[in-house]
Amino acid sequence: MLIAAEAVLSLVFRPVAGELSDRLDPRRVAAAGAALYALSFAGYALADGLPLAFVAAAVGGAGGALFWVALDTFTGRRAAGNGTAAYGELLTASGKGAFLGYAVAFTVLENAGYRPLFWAGCGACAVAAVLLARDQGEGVQAGAPSSETSEGDGSQRRLLPLMGIAAVTAGAEAGLWMLLLLRLQEEYGLTPMETGLVFAPGFIVFILLPAHAHRVTDRVGRSWTMGVSFAASALFAGGLAVMSGTLQVALLWALAAACFAAQIPVEQATVAEAAGERVGRAMGRYESARLVGILVGPPLFGLVFESQGWAAACLTSAAISLMAAAAAPGAIKALGLPERPQRQEARLAQSGSAGGAKAPVSADEEKAPVVSAAERARTERREWLVHTVVFITAQLVLWVLDSSWLAYRLQGEAVPEEHEGGLMWVGQIWLPIWIVDTLWSWSYTVFPRQGSRS
Repeated sequence: MLIAAEAVLSLVFRPVAGELSDRLDPRRVAAAGAALYALSFAGYALADGLPLAFVAAAVGGAGGALFWVALDTFTGRRAAGNGTAAYGELLTASGKGAFLGYAVAFTVLENAGYRPLFWAGCGACAVAAVLLARDQGEGVQAGAPSSETSEGDGSQRRLLPLMGIAAVTAGAEAGLWMLLLLRLQEEYGLTPMETGLVFAPGFIVFILLPAHAHRVTDRVGRSWTMGVSFAASALFAGGLAVMSGTLQVALLWALAAACFAAQIPVEQATVAEAAGERVGRAMGRYESARLVGILVGPPLFGLVFESQGWAAACLTSAAISLMAAAAAPGAIKALGLPERPQRQEARLAQSGSAGGAKAPVSADEEKAPVVSAAERARTERREWLVHTVVFITAQLVLWVLDSSWLAYRLQGEAVPEEHEGGLMWVGQIWLPIWIVDTLWSWSYTVFPRQGSRS
């Protein structure tokens, strides 16, 4: 009930958040959302009964709507003609934050309980609110959109087919995920930690890939990227109907995660680019459409599962994904956008050839020169060294606490049952993440390539 209350309030406030983000500096709107998140966590920590818990859930729903819609709006405005790269960076950052949040949550919950965990969440959100409120960076103008473009030049209506696809596919994904989690825990007898390990490879892919996927998606185009991603989602759902091993599930999910990591930034960038001056309104409606799907999908798929069984639910999800793959090119064509995201350099060239005047260059573009392959390789090696020092230090701490999964594996011993828990899970998940980070970072040395200075 608490989750439902939070979701309903989030759905109500997302369009409001979009309108506010169009008229105000979205950083301030996001700061207000983070502050409400902090109040929500404080309410949960102080709650001794359902009334205060429901108030906390409602405040959290409103805060989440303000925070995420404003953040999407800010990213779209600052994208400087390369929205897929900007939204990919955002998705990677949120994924890393989610991993860190899960690690801290498991640790605090195991050692201190729920109230300290809620207070930790409150503190993190309060810090985010302060940082957003103090951010005085340039590049985003506040103020109501002009009357001539108050409706986004009709683009808001043209976005409806794409938003419909987003809602339907989000519902299919959420419904199938709910059933898969129940299947792994009830029929396979997996513990929550073992279930997490099944999804760990895909989670790692989903964290690391989005920031770099735009190098491929910008070349192949929006329609191809979204079509292939939805087709991969259909393969994932169809494969679940005939495959039963946990290793097979993990491999299928890793494939689907790679495609989601490419598709979601393209989808968000397309919505932002088609919105005209009303990026906030478009992102508010887009996020609302996805949330509607997430709320409706699980109960509908539950009915399919109860009446027709597991295979029917999987095939239903696969059929929805295939229909989305077929419909995506038409939905994108209706927006009148180029297949490949329009970059600032292209606009400058067109403006110069048309009238000799140069189009304005954003502050972000002036601060983001292309760096040489050698410098990029040195930067990646330095960052890898920092990550490795943190990884080794954490493993030593876990070893001292007798909670290092890696230490037990190196000794060829099984983890004693009394030592299983959140800390052991953190160490076990962190190892493959460090391995992937190592391979990616050193790939710039083995296969040199240029990059943008961040």
